[in-house]
Amino acid sequence: MASPIDAFIAMLAAERGAALNTLAAYRRDLDGARELLGPLEGATPAALTSLGEHWAELAPSSLARKASALRQFYGFLVDEGLRDDDPSSALPRPVTRRPLPRLLGHGDVEAMFATAEKEAEGDSPAALRTLAALELLYGSGLRATELVSLPLRSVPRDAPLLTLTGKGGVQRMVPVSTRARHVLSRWLAVRGANPKEAESRFLFPSRGEKGHLTRIRLFQLLRDLALRAGLDPSRVSPHVLRHAFATHLLEGGADLRVLQMLLGHADISTTQIYTHVDAARLVALVNARHPLAQKV
Repeated sequence: MASPIDAFIAMLAAERGAALNTLAAYRRDLDGARELLGPLEGATPAALTSLGEHWAELAPSSLARKASALRQFYGFLVDEGLRDDDPSSALPRPVTRRPLPRLLGHGDVEAMFATAEKEAEGDSPAALRTLAALELLYGSGLRATELVSLPLRSVPRDAPLLTLTGKGGVQRMVPVSTRARHVLSRWLAVRGANPKEAESRFLFPSRGEKGHLTRIRLFQLLRDLALRAGLDPSRVSPHVLRHAFATHLLEGGADLRVLQMLLGHADISTTQIYTHVDAARLVALVNARHPLAQKV
């Protein structure tokens, strides 16, 4: 029989469609707790309370993640009849504040695009790849994993929408601008320059083990581009560009529910972080549109 941890991980994959990175993170957290406490299925509330001492040096966000993994694990054990009680109430519950994302201003993004477009004028494959990645990260709000693993068949020919599979295997459609489709056409024209990559099923192929550009390499390409554009490279990452996509859309008047759909957030509370980022615009909107504001 599979161990309780193996059974739990299998459930996450089969029933919730959890991504491989998510499954690996849950396993690390559960294996780490098992090393401290022994078999988790028999752990007492007192034993779980003691984890607070072992985790005292962790960042609040890391402690919260580990506690969440254990709470879900014990809920699974109860559901499966493998345990009569749920001791997870004894786990530490750190109070965390979700940090605001690092932001890139409109001028910063424009500087990156200006540099990338100039470097791609000669249709260099490397330069076009960087420009195409930049277009999809900032123009469509893709996650880094979604971008690097994007199948070639997902690229729209005439339609202005891109279909992709996000977290948990959930599919969504995101818009692809006319300029992005033009850049993608240029990239596709040179993408097969290397015969070993020409037959790849990925939009951004690589000769590496996974067959596509890695997230680490994408991170490096963007930071190198930021440096050439005169920006501090430490301020730039795929995730920061995704945040810029969301923030700048909200500044332009996008509805929060639409933004949730475009970003692929399962819960609107995840998207609501951007209402804090764009507080100045919201205050101005109330002052300009609320009936009482007109009487001041």
